[in-house]
Amino acid sequence: MTHANPHHILIVEDDFASRALLVSYFENAGYRVSEIDHGDDLLQRIQTEHIDLVLLDINLPGKDGLTLTRELRVQSKVGIILVTSKGDEIDRIVGLELGADDYVTKPFNPRELLVRAKNLIWRVTDQATQPAETDSLIRFEGWSLDSSRRLLSSPDNSTERLPEGEFKLLHTLITKPGQVLSRDQLMDAIHDRAWTPNDRSVDVMIGRLRRKLGDNPADPHFILTAHGAGYMFAGTLD
Repeated sequence: MTHANPHHILIVEDDFASRALLVSYFENAGYRVSEIDHGDDLLQRIQTEHIDLVLLDINLPGKDGLTLTRELRVQSKVGIILVTSKGDEIDRIVGLELGADDYVTKPFNPRELLVRAKNLIWRVTDQATQPAETDSLIRFEGWSLDSSRRLLSSPDNSTERLPEGEFKLLHTLITKPGQVLSRDQLMDAIHDRAWTPNDRSVDVMIGRLRRKLGDNPADPHFILTAHGAGYMFAGTLD
């Protein structure tokens, strides 16, 4: 099969019908698609093949999707979209904490899924190849955020490449210092979708960012909570 799109998607899903549906979606969109029904050799495939995006079911036999997400993030910056069921809210939150970039819920909306995958692949591959530029750095109180490569650097010069969601959340807050942003605004910036009351992904990522910034959650310095309204970046930009 000739692939109009050079990007490679690996689908990890044990349910045959769901896997076949996902393969069909992406192959019809011109992607190169590989599929496996378990995650036992996932890490080896990531090491030996060029894969741009992993669509990873949470409820896999053997190593589950959350374990695999954690292991993937130790060695790879590949894009990760978790595939979840409607009742998997806690697992979705944990998955985002472990470094997944996004999630989709069964049953899928094919158009939405393709748009999410396309946007994530573009961001991951584009930012991985861009050289660092001085004007892409946002500096605040000894810290810096490299917008071209999603790199957060601390005052002691330790550097961490942020997952897509965390980067977009921090970047959105930093570029609007002193302004309270609602969860709906932040959710739209992160996932291009509206926030719903039972969706805690914004709060989870705020918690992760606070830990990475050394913020005391009981008395944060950089990211403040406006109770009932949202969050605000209170640091001083250099």
